Formats: sequence, structure tokens, C-alpha cells
Amino acid sequence: MRWKGIISQYGEYLPTLASEAIVTLHEGNTPLLRARQLEAHLSQALRIYLKCEGSNPTGSFKDRGMTVAVSKAVEEGSKAVICASTGNTAASAAAYAARAGLKCYVLVPKGNVALGKLAQATMHGAKVLQIEGLFDEALELVLQITEAHKITLVNSLNPFRIEGQKTAAFEVCDELEDAPDYHALPVGNAGNITAYWKGYKEYRERGVIERLPKMLGFQAEGAAPIVRGQIVRNPETVATAIKIGNPASWQAAVAARDESGGLIDAVSDQEILRAYSMLAELEGVFCEPASAASVAGLLKLAKNGYFASKATVVCTLTGHGLKDPERAMDCAPEPIQVPAEMRSILAEMGI
Repeated sequence: MRWKGIISQYGEYLPTLASEAIVTLHEGNTPLLRARQLEAHLSQALRIYLKCEGSNPTGSFKDRGMTVAVSKAVEEGSKAVICASTGNTAASAAAYAARAGLKCYVLVPKGNVALGKLAQATMHGAKVLQIEGLFDEALELVLQITEAHKITLVNSLNPFRIEGQKTAAFEVCDELEDAPDYHALPVGNAGNITAYWKGYKEYRERGVIERLPKMLGFQAEGAAPIVRGQIVRNPETVATAIKIGNPASWQAAVAARDESGGLIDAVSDQEILRAYSMLAELEGVFCEPASAASVAGLLKLAKNGYFASKATVVCTLTGHGLKDPERAMDCAPEPIQVPAEMRSILAEMGI
């Protein structure tokens, strides 16, 4: 059957929407890839899967929540949407607003948004406003705007965003025919770990699965307010998508951690970039740096003997590597310059 998006596939688990209001780019149905090379590298009896959310229409998991949030905005007669963003939310909001014929306004922290994401938002026709400040300040400004004006907020504080994002957990269970033992995710604004946990719980309540996974969240060391237990005023990390010092879904993320018996930990930029490179070189999966925080966390915990023998672990990779081409070029070896003649080329090839 042809895939028509998460609302069509999982409508019975989502808020009721008028069919004429549905705005979709056929998001969802993203690959769940067995990471056999990564398993071999760890030399442990783990089954590791990568949930590759970079395969969504705008290249990140945000599309799952945006289809529901923007559809609800259309149903309610909204003419405009707004968000604060470190990049992926901006790209997704702009695309779905364009699809719906709505105006879109985006506030981003100047100098802290990867080029690929900024290009998407502008190309989709959003009015992008760069502020001299951090994401948390942008979000506070957006909240004040939506309180005073008839513009729909589409950050993850909008509950319809979480409703859409939970469908990724459904897809994992549908493919594995149960929940994994552990599910690892990057944590920035913390909406995604909140959404996955909601999805897993709903599937168990309906009897689709028999167990629940332990939720493992990973923040960058320089932007780890949940791990530190306090707001980080000036977050710092190469993983710009999770460079957030005061997550909007902080308490819900803590609840997901505690209810599941999991953890939220920090990984260094060095660990993130190592996992980022390993995924590309070992598995052929190119994700953005923040996405690799889930695998960096997996590697850290595995080294410390955290996982039970033969456990199944799913790592969510939240966005595609082309979101941040500049970081990729910084990490990758430079192309080798050779003359346009066979002998030199074969010599470089080692033939």
C-alpha cells in the first residue's frame, strides 16, 4: 500500500482532524537499519538499530510533529505560524506552512544555525529573523508574540507536535514486532524523548506491544541542563541542534527517564564527532552531528558495561548530514589533487 503520511497511517492514535485540513508531505516510514558493522566494532552481544529520521521530507524528525501541528492550525482557521529554532524546526515549519498556504515566521539565534537548515527555511518562504541571543531567548519572544497575536506556535510546546512525533515509536514497534530493550536519543529541547515515550506507552496500553524500553537521552556536555540539574545560560557545542540551555520539555523528559528506568547523560563534542564519523564510515549513514549523540551515548554506555547481554538497542538519528555541510567538510579528509592521467590515479588508488 502506498504510504501517505503518518496521519493516514496512525490516525486512530492521533487527534481527530478534518480530512480537508490535513497538510502532509508523506512524512514518516523512515528506515530502521540494523547496524551490523557497529555491532562488530563493539564486540558485544547487542542488536543495534538506527532509526534514520533524516529520510523525512525536510530531512529531520520534526516533520512528524509539524504535519499534525500545521493541520490543526489550518483546521482552526489560523493564517500564520511561528517558531523559535536552532534550524530543523524552522525548516519543517516553513515547508509545511508553504504547503498549507500559511505565513511562517521564524526566530533563530544568529550564528548558531547550520547553513543547510537556514537555506531550507528561506527557500520555503519563511520570514527568518535572526536575533542577537540564544535559542531560549528566541523561544521566550515567540511565546510572548503568540500570547498577544493570533499566530499559531509550532514549537514542541504545542501538544500536537508531540502527538505527531510519537509515531516514530509506533514504526519501531511495527518493524521489530515489539519494543526494543533500550531506545537512545539526542536531547535538546527534549520534545522527542517525551514523544517516543508517549508512543511506546500508548502501544502497550492498546496491547500492540508487551513491554516498554528504557529511555536513554544524551545531551552535549556543554549544553546539558537536565544532567546538571540547572539551566545552562551559555550553552556550547558543535551539535547546534541540541544547543539548548533550558529545554521546553524538561520535566516530561525527566518523567520519561524515571518511568522507564532509563537515564539522561552527557557526551562530549569529541564523542559526538567520533560517532558522527563512525556512522558514515561503518554504516553508510550520514547524519547531522546532533543526531550522533545517541550513538555516542551508546558507545559510552557499552564501554562501561551498561547493557544486558543480547539486548536490542534503537538509536534515533534525528536529522540528515546535509543539514550541516560545513561541519562535514571540517571533519572529512580533503580530496586528493591528482593530474588527469592514469598512472597518477592508479598510484593514489594503490594499484
